[in-house]
Amino acid sequence: MFEIQTMNAISASGIEVLEAKGCHVGPDVEMPQALLIRSADLHDYAFPPQLLAIGRAGAGTNNIPVEACTEQGIAVFNSPGANAEAVKEQEICAMVLASRDVLGSIEWVKSIADRGEEIPTLVEKGKSNFAGPELLGKTLGVIGLGATGALVANAALDLGMTVYGYDPFMSVNAAWQLSRDVLHADGIDEIFEHSDYISLNVPYTDSTHHLLDAAAFQKMRPGVRILNESRAEVVDDEAMTEALKSGKVAKYVTDFPNQTILQAPNVIAMPHLGACTPESEDRCAVMAARELYDYLLNGNIKNSVNLPDVSLSRMGVCRLCVIHHNVPKMINRILDRLGVDVNVEHMINKPRGQYAYTMVDLGSPIDEITAESIRRMDHVLRVRVI
Repeated sequence: MFEIQTMNAISASGIEVLEAKGCHVGPDVEMPQALLIRSADLHDYAFPPQLLAIGRAGAGTNNIPVEACTEQGIAVFNSPGANAEAVKEQEICAMVLASRDVLGSIEWVKSIADRGEEIPTLVEKGKSNFAGPELLGKTLGVIGLGATGALVANAALDLGMTVYGYDPFMSVNAAWQLSRDVLHADGIDEIFEHSDYISLNVPYTDSTHHLLDAAAFQKMRPGVRILNESRAEVVDDEAMTEALKSGKVAKYVTDFPNQTILQAPNVIAMPHLGACTPESEDRCAVMAARELYDYLLNGNIKNSVNLPDVSLSRMGVCRLCVIHHNVPKMINRILDRLGVDVNVEHMINKPRGQYAYTMVDLGSPIDEITAESIRRMDHVLRVRVI
């Protein structure tokens, strides 16, 4: 039914969803109507004219030129929350690793493997070098209360921690998931002031670039421990290095290593491991596959990062889907092109920033001449007749 090209190793669970619907899916698809990817870098990819959508089996979309896609009328989907459980579990692990020198202790024990009967005595003498504080009774500040942040906050409460949460853009769905015992921080400085541990769970955007910088570190408690499951760029690496050297930050656990941060002291870096569980990869692939299929078949949009969420039950004979700039009178202009003989059975229009999406269910089919006349309108980016 639809041609969908994969550009990474995608979980079989996601591919099976599409193949069960009759789609042709695989890396060798030549004229794709959609791409299903994980980490493939599309910034230098030449998007073919027939490409309608990109599904990202994961949350972050830094590997996709989202604005360029939107201007070409390509919907970009991700899989928010599908990997939240996996990332939450790693963050709990990260808090323990940041508290006690578990990794150092393991390496030290390996180093005394040839000491024979001395080992038990050496262990008792040496263990205090790797000790650290308990989580019980400490304060965790969670920045970003989406699917992952809410799970981390709730789990920390179960560990006996006091939890502050900060997210000025928290959705209603996320709020329903959050325990009432999480303390609401009115501003990010309140997180810095109160927290023994800080968990970063925000997407990387212009507004979150270097969210933790030198000024932020000055406001934190001495010896704070920081966990980064967002993106490397959310933290100013140079400022973090200085904060680690001074002891302002006791430990920095990050899933995003780079040359600068790997040279800093008291860093625990993992290879972007947060979502690397088979369960997470299955959930992400299935979510992205379902989003792509519903969009290709019905024009419905859910979990797009560049277009509004729009869903409409099918009515009438055909459906007109238009991606356009969010400018005045676009709906009237579109409807005028349909003519007086075409009845509108159902319609919806929603904006998202400078873009908008309009779906119109019609009581009779429209010809290609009419569809082309809409395509040629100013501010129209993509027209489909389904």
